[in-house]
Formats: sequence, structure tokens, C-alpha cells
Amino acid sequence: MTDSWANSIGFDGADLHLEPAAGRGLKAGLAEALREAVRGGRLAPGVRLPSSRSLAADLGIARNTVAEAYAELVAEGWLTARQGSGTRVAPRARPRKGAAAPLVRLPTRQGRATYSLLPGSPDLGGFPRAAWLTAARRALTDAPNEAFGYGDPRGRVELREALAGYLARARGVYADPERIVLCAGFVHGLMLMARVLRARRVREVAVESYGLGVHRGLLAAEGLRTRPLPLDAAGACTPDLSGMAAGAVLLTPAHQFPTGAALTPERRAAAVDWARAAGGVILEDDYDGEFRYDRQPVGALQSLDPDRVVYLGTASKSLAPGLRIGWMVVPPGLLDEVLAARGPVDWTCSALEQLTLAQFITSGAYDRHVRGMRLRYRRRRDQLVAALGGRVAVSGIAAGLHAVLDLPPGTERAVLQAAAWHSLALDGLSGFRHPEADLPPRDALVVGYGTPTDSAWAPTLAALSAALP
Repeated sequence: MTDSWANSIGFDGADLHLEPAAGRGLKAGLAEALREAVRGGRLAPGVRLPSSRSLAADLGIARNTVAEAYAELVAEGWLTARQGSGTRVAPRARPRKGAAAPLVRLPTRQGRATYSLLPGSPDLGGFPRAAWLTAARRALTDAPNEAFGYGDPRGRVELREALAGYLARARGVYADPERIVLCAGFVHGLMLMARVLRARRVREVAVESYGLGVHRGLLAAEGLRTRPLPLDAAGACTPDLSGMAAGAVLLTPAHQFPTGAALTPERRAAAVDWARAAGGVILEDDYDGEFRYDRQPVGALQSLDPDRVVYLGTASKSLAPGLRIGWMVVPPGLLDEVLAARGPVDWTCSALEQLTLAQFITSGAYDRHVRGMRLRYRRRRDQLVAALGGRVAVSGIAAGLHAVLDLPPGTERAVLQAAAWHSLALDGLSGFRHPEADLPPRDALVVGYGTPTDSAWAPTLAALSAALP
């Protein structure tokens, strides 16, 4: 007999981890090991155990020993045994308090709200399941054997090549596939760049006065102080960079989040001039650059100076955040440092998902999907504006997936409370404000009209209308 049953096989062929009780006989040790597995929650109620013959063979003990241990646990109520159903963990055999148990779904951001207009998410019901499945089948069929290995730390070359062509065509990005690094989304890419900046002894990063606190927190966690850049209708005041000690700046130039402004050509030029003069790095977050409605496409800032701008994009808004696929177009002088920060193995993005997205892009399905969603989101935006009926000023709606609704001074908190009473999850603009921002107070709502499903859209608009003053 072996000294440990940790590698025994059960569940009709699946691994069954058992720890024998020391100082006991074979039957008593096996019975106690099974009791502990049930107590600890590793064997859940209803789980079928291996047959006595199978378990005995796996453990190298007599079949009668296993049968007797099973019979004892059946008599005690831990197990059940029925003809044709095998031996199973009894329905009433619950794990002890605090023991491992099946995963519990964490509360969502909107808590118990029935409706949500929280920004930052697309309509998940619009995910192109059939087209994605077609691309996945083709990608899996065509995948070379080496695609199932550890892979290039930059990600699959097929996706990097597909992205290089798409980004050049649709966003005006200068993207050599060799300088594209795939990541698990924007936050992952920003984390890598924060490590690079810290290694370069950068101490401060300029950020827009309104933005996501999670991004500021990530930079702070890497020891980088964030300094707010003022904002107005022309976007971030990039000429102010020359008076800062920042070594990098994080911008959302195509569609500022959350105010919705597009960075003007003059301010784009000012940012690039600063980067060249100060040796700084521009981090461009192109989070929803594909979606524009009432204006000509605004290309990527990266095209002005590919040697100074790190371009970061994702599939989170165009497809779904659950794909966990993002990309960085890295200047030549930073590529080795980014790869060193990322590590030698591509462990964040599934190779099959990468190959599927590559197939999705090259087949033209991605362009068709984006065009279709652009029409859907524009229709929603128009319906939102119509539902408001001029009760509040609406801005930031020429592009993207959210709008800013300006409120009377001092009313933002009250409106958010009213929305909660109507079971509507909303964000106020003040929640995105940098704590050191030197800007006049502005009461407003940041409404993510891409978030609701089509079936929930009408009642969500009704809840919003009811919450407004």
C-alpha cells in the first residue's frame, strides 16, 4: 500500500485527493479521509464516488476494505448507495462553517439595482456569438501545433499582424507587428507601463483631471504620483505639461473619459512637443475610438510621433471585456523594457482567443460588427436625448458609449439618491474627479447608454427620467 492517497483516482476517472488519517487501520483511515473530504466541502452533496473495485485498484488495497468503509459512511449518513446510481455523497452532508464551498458570485458594481446606466461597458447582448463561433472553428482548424505551446511573450503573431493592418486602416496607427504587445486589457497594459516608468526613475505621471480612479490607483501602487491636467471643451490642457515635473502623461485624446471632449490638433501638437523636448512618454488610451456619430473620425495621437506615444487599445468596448484582450503599440526604444516587465511567457491571453480574434478581423467580421453596433449605439444616443426632452444639457455625445448630463449646482447627490430609489445604477461626474484637481465644481451624471440590453433599454430610460429634477 502507498503511504498517501493524494493521487488516487475517483469520479470514474477524475482525480480524487484523499489524505489518510495517521495511526489508523486501512478501513478506518480511508473512512476518515472521506469524512474529511465531505466536511471540508471538497466532495459536494450528490457527487458520485468511484466504485469500490476502482478505488481499491487505484489505492492498492483490498476491495472489501473499500466496501466496508463505504458501508460505514452510508450507515452514518455521509453517503448514499442505490442500485444503478452508485455511491454518492448524501444530500444532507454539508461542509462545516468556513470550509471550502462552491464559488459564490460576487456583488456586481450596481449592487441590487434593476437597471444600469453605468459607463464603461458595451451592450453585452450584442456580442456576435454566431460570427465569433465561426471564427473560432476556423481558427482552431487552422491553428499550428505550436500555438498550443507557451508562445511568444508579445502574443500570437497572427493577431499582431491582423491588428497592425486594422489599426493602420481604421485608426491611423503606425503599427509594426513586431512592436505590438498583446495584454489582458488596458489595466494590464497600464500596469506594465507603470513598471517601465518606475524602472526609468519616473516619479510623476500627468493625468486628466477627470478619469478613472482605478487607473490613478494603479499608478500610485507602483510608486508614481499622479498630477492632474486641467480640462475644458478642447480636452486636456497639454500646454501645461511644460510646467510640470511629470515624466509621462496619460491621455484619452479621441474621446476624453468621462467628459467626452476630443483633444484639439493644437493640444495634440503641444503634447508631442512636450514629449520630444522633455524626453517624456505619452500613454494613449483609445478606449472607444471606433464609435463616432456626428463628426469625422479622429485618428490616433500616436500617428504624430510613434517614437514617443504608447498606443493602448482593447476589444472591451468593441466586443466584450470578458475576452480579456488588449494591445499595446510600443515605441522601438521601449519595447525591450515592456517585454522585460511582461515576462518571458504569454500567460495572460488564451492563444485560441487570440487566433479567433485574428480570424474575426481578417475575415471582415470585426468591421461588420463595429458598423452594426455603431448604428445601434447612435440610435440609443438619439433616444436618450429625445427622452430627456431638453430638461438637462447633454454633452460628449459625438462619439463613444456615454453622455454627460449637466445638473443644477448642488443637485448631483440628490439625483443619485433618487436614481437608487428607482433601482437605477448611475455614476456622478464628481466620482471621477482627481482629488487634487483645481477646477470649478460641476454637478453632472455620466450615463453609459451602451450598458443596458435592448430589452431593458426602455424601462431604464423611464427610471432615468423619473430620477431627474
